[in-house]
Amino acid sequence: MIAMLHHRGPDGRGTRIDGPIGLGHARLSIIDLQSGAQPLSNEDGRVWVVFNGEIFNYVELRETLLRRGHVFRTQSDTEVLVHLYEEHGDAFVDHLNGQFAIALWDGQRRRLVLARDRVGIRPLFFTWNNGRLAFASEVKALFTLPEVPRRFDAAALASTFSYWSTVPPSSVFEGISELPPGHMLSVEGESATLRRYWDWPFEHGRAPDVRSEEDCADELHDLLSDAVRLQLRADVPVGTYLSGGLDSSIVSALTAQRVGERLRTFSLTFEDAEFDERAQQRDLVRHLGTSHSSIEATRAAIGAAFARAVWHAEAPLVRTAPAPMMLLADSVRSAGYKVVLTGEGADEVFGGYDLFKEAKVRRFVARSPQSRWRGSLLTRLYPYLATSPTASRSWAHAFFAKGLDDVDQPWFAHMTRLGTTRRILPFFTEEWRRRMLAWDPHTALAATLPEDFGRWHSLERDQYVEAHTLMSGYLLSSQGDRMAMAASVEARHPFLDHRVIEFACRLPPRLKIRGLREKVLLKKAMRRDLPPSIVERTKQPYRSPDSASFFQEGKPLPYVAHLLDRGTLLRAGMFDPGAVAKLVEKCRIGRAIGFGDNMTFVGVLSTMLLHEQMIRPGGGSMGGR
Repeated sequence: MIAMLHHRGPDGRGTRIDGPIGLGHARLSIIDLQSGAQPLSNEDGRVWVVFNGEIFNYVELRETLLRRGHVFRTQSDTEVLVHLYEEHGDAFVDHLNGQFAIALWDGQRRRLVLARDRVGIRPLFFTWNNGRLAFASEVKALFTLPEVPRRFDAAALASTFSYWSTVPPSSVFEGISELPPGHMLSVEGESATLRRYWDWPFEHGRAPDVRSEEDCADELHDLLSDAVRLQLRADVPVGTYLSGGLDSSIVSALTAQRVGERLRTFSLTFEDAEFDERAQQRDLVRHLGTSHSSIEATRAAIGAAFARAVWHAEAPLVRTAPAPMMLLADSVRSAGYKVVLTGEGADEVFGGYDLFKEAKVRRFVARSPQSRWRGSLLTRLYPYLATSPTASRSWAHAFFAKGLDDVDQPWFAHMTRLGTTRRILPFFTEEWRRRMLAWDPHTALAATLPEDFGRWHSLERDQYVEAHTLMSGYLLSSQGDRMAMAASVEARHPFLDHRVIEFACRLPPRLKIRGLREKVLLKKAMRRDLPPSIVERTKQPYRSPDSASFFQEGKPLPYVAHLLDRGTLLRAGMFDPGAVAKLVEKCRIGRAIGFGDNMTFVGVLSTMLLHEQMIRPGGGSMGGR
């Protein structure tokens, strides 16, 4: 199991066997390089821990615990966990500022505690077989156990091809669960208890915030600056990703204020102008004076890297975007860096996505269907797309007017994404399609929502669903942790410091989106640190070439041709070969239309890759390790 996680921790291994428990760890050395090896215990060896991630406030926690009489043997952040557990029991997680997957063994009580960070930055999977619990950071470690079955879960696949991720606690593999973000699983004897210890604290009926906008902006600036301060803690150099957009620019600017000209920045460029932001990257590098490097993610490079990206993602993908992120992480590691700070999370926390603005426009249309303003509002969405759905006003009206009767439903903002993503379902065989259609995306989502969800402001509802689906299940996983750890790099996210999230949840929605201007307060808070061209720039989400990456000189890449061949498809038994053949030909001749065709092609290919790598007996040869 540890060997399968070598990429997550190439710097050392450790194990601890204590009666019924076995703890194993693959170490990426970042803090206390010499003596911080895991597993680690408290003074009397009663409590043991292994964990993946970082506890950013470990310095302050250590000082408090020393005053309480605890004895430390190392300088690592890991050791604070066992002493915190001694002091606070399961409430130890409430004191942590970090990103983590923790397994803690209380030897005296014969009790295991699994805990995952508040927003799901670090993964943690578990499975029960014949009364035995196995857990790991990645599913491939669980698949080393012969008793663990290798089968896709039809409902979880349906979820992935709806929300781009599974609805917790499911994984795409039958019988294997993922501990949801902000949750803890305790196992004592034959009793297992799953509980949530934190959630995004939106609240209906809270007292209005009477502070001025300027005061809120100042507090936000201080919070973000302190989040960066904590996340720079490491005994190795720390760099930042610099995309050219607002969020990574903020993180890089705040980091540069603390490390000066020593800051190392990394970025992606693309040969396709539609995806490329190198001009903005150059502006920021000149403004901040960083030592910078970039790599160009060509279509050929994306196609060649995609199989490896799927192996590390351990989930079907509907976009190629994770592959360039993996290549970027490779360049970080090659430059001698193990840690990077990113701008991930700002859009979910401060209302940056076009999805939020689209939902706002569609709600306006539902309230005022005859308004003469609705046409002009729709044309202001998605200006960065070469084939924008708003290019034709009549088509846009028909497209965005769908589902207006569901304006108060929790999935309202996500209906267009669901509709586009679920276009893959007819490409499955009749049997698989029947099983997947038995899973209802609306019912599954509703079962995960807080009791007072329906009384929240519409933007808050949209933010909550986005954070608990796309962000935690895809952006922080398939496109985040998994791609960085493929190169043995740790990505850190100051915008997802829980103090920042809690601050943002208390803000009135008008300080997030005003009209159709996104991230209002965030831009105000950071105006002093960045050029106006960056602060006022409209959000351009990170994207990369999709189906075009898998064809060269009019032919599919060899592994693509093999996986989407009629014989291979029939042996896997998941997809209709005739439907797939038509799609392949459409993409081959460059006739793929918009998101729907591209997402379907990438979804079919990635599912077949995952089947070859992790389901098929003797598989794992397709771009694995």
